[in-house]
Amino acid sequence: MNSTESIQTGLGRFQRGSLVVGLLGLTLCFAGASHSPVQFFRSYLLAFVFWVGVALGCIAILMLHHMVGGRWGFLLRRLLESGTRTFYLMAVLALPLLFGLRLLYSWADPEKVRLDPILQYKQPYLNVPFFILRTVIYFIAWIALTYFLNKWSREQDETANPHLAKRLQNLSGPGLVIYGLTVTFASVDWVMSLEPRWFSTIYGMIFMVTQALAAMSIVTIAVILLSTQKPFSDLVSKRVLNDYGNLLLTFTMLWAYLSFSQYLIIWSGNLQDEIPWYATRASGGWAWVAIALIVFHFAVPFLLLLSRFVTRRTQWLGAVAAIQIVMSAIDIFWLTVPAYERSGPQFHWMDWAAILGIGGVWIWRFTAGLKGRPLLPLHDLQMEASGHHA
Repeated sequence: MNSTESIQTGLGRFQRGSLVVGLLGLTLCFAGASHSPVQFFRSYLLAFVFWVGVALGCIAILMLHHMVGGRWGFLLRRLLESGTRTFYLMAVLALPLLFGLRLLYSWADPEKVRLDPILQYKQPYLNVPFFILRTVIYFIAWIALTYFLNKWSREQDETANPHLAKRLQNLSGPGLVIYGLTVTFASVDWVMSLEPRWFSTIYGMIFMVTQALAAMSIVTIAVILLSTQKPFSDLVSKRVLNDYGNLLLTFTMLWAYLSFSQYLIIWSGNLQDEIPWYATRASGGWAWVAIALIVFHFAVPFLLLLSRFVTRRTQWLGAVAAIQIVMSAIDIFWLTVPAYERSGPQFHWMDWAAILGIGGVWIWRFTAGLKGRPLLPLHDLQMEASGHHA
């Protein structure tokens, strides 16, 4: 068995295992919905926001690579493209949420809207038909970008047409603008509107960085796992690993900068409508979650990624990436769940089942996207010019 067959066999086993875990988790969640529908929708929203964020992070990093180039994206390109092709699956997985809007959002409950002047004021934007329409528009935009990015990449493999690289670059510039706008509005719709009295102008950017950090962590681990097989074993060098470590460090610092900036602006403004959001998340049991985020989502990864000893070794870099995946999920948990549980974190079993369920089927689809196509770009102009053609 050659290396390509070995990789495909390994991917097949991993894909089947992921699907089993995913279906089991989703089955448990849907079974629990009959006993506690409110908890089901809360847990499902948490998991959905995290995993659709990973797909969004993949498309953002992919377009960034097409824009700026660099060797760092050569090994990641197929992984990122496979991550973008999960949008079709995520669009289907978004459907269950439409049946629980009234249980999730106060603005979707006519009785609560009738009693709250603030909700009445925001009703032209926060209403169920417009919410669904915006969600459809988001997925149409993301799937359209995915279609062309993958279509032209496949044609580049087949034809070696040098003009396709320019076409991908020309799409990625406006694509990043579309990404920024849609993610900003989606984060407001899906998460911020859980507490419709609160608002933040930097909220969408925090989600963008969290998505990029989670996606970069996942594809970094994927490269490390593939580095034991050819052709990855010939191309994964200490320099490449160091580049991935630097990218993780960059996204970690951006997350800390934006999160602290939001806190500083709200603290200095001292406005009655904004303070309760942080007051809830910085008191009681939620304070410990906030401290954990500061320590393990920023301080520890930041200090580790400053060292080349860490960024140039697969075990250490993989461990840091794994920590960031877990902490990114906890970050989404800290952003969403206090809207319902203000006294402190309640780690319900459906939270974990939903994350494993949607995550399992996401990884199944992600792995399926790696099969049947070359794992490395066949006609990458930058790599060909440097003498490292796949």
